[in-house]
Amino acid sequence: MSSAVEAISCPKVDVPAGPEPGEPAKEAAPPAEHCDTAPNGKCAPRCHGEEEEEEEDEEDEEKAPKAIDLGPMVSIKEQLEKDKDDESLRRWKEQLLGGVDLNSVGETLEPDVKIMSLSILSPGRPDIVLPLPVEPNGKGVWFTLKEGSPYRLKFTFSVSNNIVSGLRYTNTVWKTGLKVDRAKEMLGTFSPQLEPYTYVTPEDTTPSGMFARGSYSARTKVRTSSTTTASATWRSTTPSTSAGSGRRRADHPSLPPSVA
Repeated sequence: MSSAVEAISCPKVDVPAGPEPGEPAKEAAPPAEHCDTAPNGKCAPRCHGEEEEEEEDEEDEEKAPKAIDLGPMVSIKEQLEKDKDDESLRRWKEQLLGGVDLNSVGETLEPDVKIMSLSILSPGRPDIVLPLPVEPNGKGVWFTLKEGSPYRLKFTFSVSNNIVSGLRYTNTVWKTGLKVDRAKEMLGTFSPQLEPYTYVTPEDTTPSGMFARGSYSARTKVRTSSTTTASATWRSTTPSTSAGSGRRRADHPSLPPSVA
C-alpha cells in the first residue's frame, strides 16, 4: 500500500539567532498558534479568513439594494383580521399563510427562525450530523469524504410568530488558511407553521485530483435579512490511501455546493 501524498504542511517557524556575546538574553516570545491538531495528529490550518468573511458580510449588506418600504410590520393575527369581511381576500390570505394557529403566533412582530438539524448527505455512508447549537469558539466537526463523491446539504428549520423574508445561507471554505470558495443562496420567504421546513441543496461532487486533496475548514451560516440564525463549522483530516483498491481518499467539506 503506497503512502498518501500530503497536500498541506504545517507553517514554518523561524528560529531566531542567539544573543551576541556580552548581551543579556532576551525573553523568548511565546510561539504563535498557526494550526489545530487533527484527529490523525497532523497540523490543520485554522480559518484565518473568518474575520475577512465577517467583513465581506458587512460589505454585502452595504452593497445590497435598499429594501422596498412595505409599510409598518404587523402581526399575523392583525393581518388575518384585516378585511375579514372580504371573502375572496380572506381565502387568499389563508392560502398564502397556510394553516396558521393564531393562538401560537399571538401579537409578536419579529419572526422566530430556529435551525433544528444540519447534516451532510453522501450515498454509501451514514449521514454526517453537525451538532446544534454550535459551541462558541468551537473547533468544528471532523469528517472525511472520498474524492469525487456526490453530496448534499440538508437542514430543517422552524418558523414561528411571523412571516420571515430573505432567509438565506452562506458557506465559506478555507484550505491551508486561504479562502477557496464562498457560496450564497437565497432560500426565500416562509410563513409560520407547526411542522418544520426541510431544505436539501442540489447534488454536487467533491473535487478530485492531487491538488484538490488536503485539509479544509468550512463555515455555514443560515441567516435572515437582519440576524444570523445559525452558524456551523466543520473541518477535515488529511488524505489517506484506501487499502486493497489503492484508491486515494480525500477529505473535502466544501459544502454547500458552489452556487455563489
